[in-house]
Amino acid sequence: MKQLLELFISFFKVGAMTFGGGYAMLPILEREVTVNKKWISTEEIMDYYAIGQCTPGLIAVNTSTFVGNKLAGPAGGVIATLGFLTPGFLVILLVAVLLNNVMDYEVVHHAFAGVRVCVFVLIVNTCIKMGKSSIDGLFTFGIFAVVLAATVFFSVPPALLVILAGILGVLQGLRRPAPESGEKQDDDPGKGGLS
Repeated sequence: MKQLLELFISFFKVGAMTFGGGYAMLPILEREVTVNKKWISTEEIMDYYAIGQCTPGLIAVNTSTFVGNKLAGPAGGVIATLGFLTPGFLVILLVAVLLNNVMDYEVVHHAFAGVRVCVFVLIVNTCIKMGKSSIDGLFTFGIFAVVLAATVFFSVPPALLVILAGILGVLQGLRRPAPESGEKQDDDPGKGGLS
């Protein structure tokens, strides 16, 4: 029960600080579950984020569910999702009550303009972090360039791009020689559950 409460509180904090949707959530989630709690690795978050991108529903909610499930099973998935959704629900409830009374004020329009700029910076920061951890050679840079062009110039659906990039990654992995039996494998710091 203590573990589930800790999980709810952590995802409540992430949900309370996430403005601008799933893209803005990633650096906040990474700081909470990777840096502060050391529950999972950055690579695992990126994997869950990619899966959340191509499954039905909101990216942020899907990612919360996947991370919670990894840490504490199905109950953890439900608790993490509820923790993430609760702040937004409360804010939407408050805004729905007050919105009609304040939307005509110029200061509110300026506040929204400032929030949009902040969200843009959070998204750019997320892209830079993901790029540094994902693009590690000519092959992955090639995937990046093709996906970028397909997205910008041809409006290819993101789910299709994720699937095709995954297939290319598998094919590339099959071409690499297996590690020597004496070589040390990298330890994955994200193997543990809740502490």
